[in-house]
Amino acid sequence: MTSKFSEIVPEGAKLEKLATGFMFTEGPIWDAAKKCLFFSDIPGNKIRKWTEDKGIELFREPSGKSNGLTLDKQAGLIACEHANRRVSRTGKDGNVVAIADRYEGKRLNSPNDVVVKSDGSIYFTDPPYGLTAEFGELGEQELPFQGVYRLSSDGKSLTLLIDDFEKPNGLAFSPDESLLYIDDTDRSHIRMFDVNPDGAISNGRVFTEVEGVGEGGVDGMKVDSRGNVYVTGPGGIWVFNSSGKKLGRIDIPEVAANMAWGDEDWKTLYITASTSLYRIELGIEGVRVP
Repeated sequence: MTSKFSEIVPEGAKLEKLATGFMFTEGPIWDAAKKCLFFSDIPGNKIRKWTEDKGIELFREPSGKSNGLTLDKQAGLIACEHANRRVSRTGKDGNVVAIADRYEGKRLNSPNDVVVKSDGSIYFTDPPYGLTAEFGELGEQELPFQGVYRLSSDGKSLTLLIDDFEKPNGLAFSPDESLLYIDDTDRSHIRMFDVNPDGAISNGRVFTEVEGVGEGGVDGMKVDSRGNVYVTGPGGIWVFNSSGKKLGRIDIPEVAANMAWGDEDWKTLYITASTSLYRIELGIEGVRVP
């Protein structure tokens, strides 16, 4: 642990369990307008909502065994649906529509995690984890690679950004969106790319390795306002500075899968871990979601 880590996790910060009893939690996203957290229970085929007043409520069932969630510029809920092999959008009226389900005529593998850039374009990863009965639907992989994609802000153009990952998973932009971090679960590392003016990515290089003692692996990822990178890994959530140096680890009693910034000051980190939902108040503001 470094002195910088004590700025991130202040003395006395406590991990709080908010709810438990789920099958496998994933994909949390904070909705500032509604003051609630949405998250997925993948095998349970549900998207749930948590608020301070009411606790857990059901938001959508079935969810297409959704995984990663985020919000677009119009406050639509974007979901990576394993079972339906698509990225969907739930509008304010509750209607759910597919916004990406095929690339060059072939079905996507099983979209996994997703992030929206400030220009409204949508980036997502597409490993094959959802081609199983537990985490999606049994199916054949039609594409011969595990890609990372960009959907244009008008929804008309789906571009394959890169196809040489083993299992692309979590992804996050740097605060100024000049860099895109993408982790590879099978290779236990995070890669970093320059984001070009047209939204494409280039100059890929390994940002850091994530290997250690404990259960869990490279999965969900977020970045704070100072450019520190948070990623799930063995034993909990690993935190690196913008140069790739490990600052410390937030220990989680279950296998952490993903996380999201939230609350009014955006300093609370909500964590989905196996059967439960947790939160911890940190010392640095996260990157806000519109």
